[in-house]
Amino acid sequence: MNAVAEVFAGVAALVHLLAFTWEVLLFERPGVHEGIFKIPTANLPATRLWSFNVGFYNLFLAAGPVAGLVLLHTGQAGAGRALVLYTCAYMALAGIVLGVSDLLALSRPRGAGRGGALAQAVPPLVALVAALF
Repeated sequence: MNAVAEVFAGVAALVHLLAFTWEVLLFERPGVHEGIFKIPTANLPATRLWSFNVGFYNLFLAAGPVAGLVLLHTGQAGAGRALVLYTCAYMALAGIVLGVSDLLALSRPRGAGRGGALAQAVPPLVALVAALF
């Protein structure tokens, strides 16, 4: 796997670690739930369980590229490459779903998830494309 693919897989993991931080550790701060997720403070109790669960989903997802990169550089290149590629594909597809749901405005004001969708989909897509070369 080339350096560009590895760097963007790492960036994808960092994006998901940031999402974990916002969704689990900082969600109750108005700048996070209102500013980033566009969730009014009045709706905080109803969305806290969702946020906590999705945050840990993002933490566990971030572990995939990290573990894959470790395997890649510790003598398990095949397993590491497979884990990085699978996890990046998963992240990219999830980002596309988030973008589509934003276009359809399924759960919040239209446009609220565009940045998150791009942040979730673009780095792993770059990693996947770079891994082809």
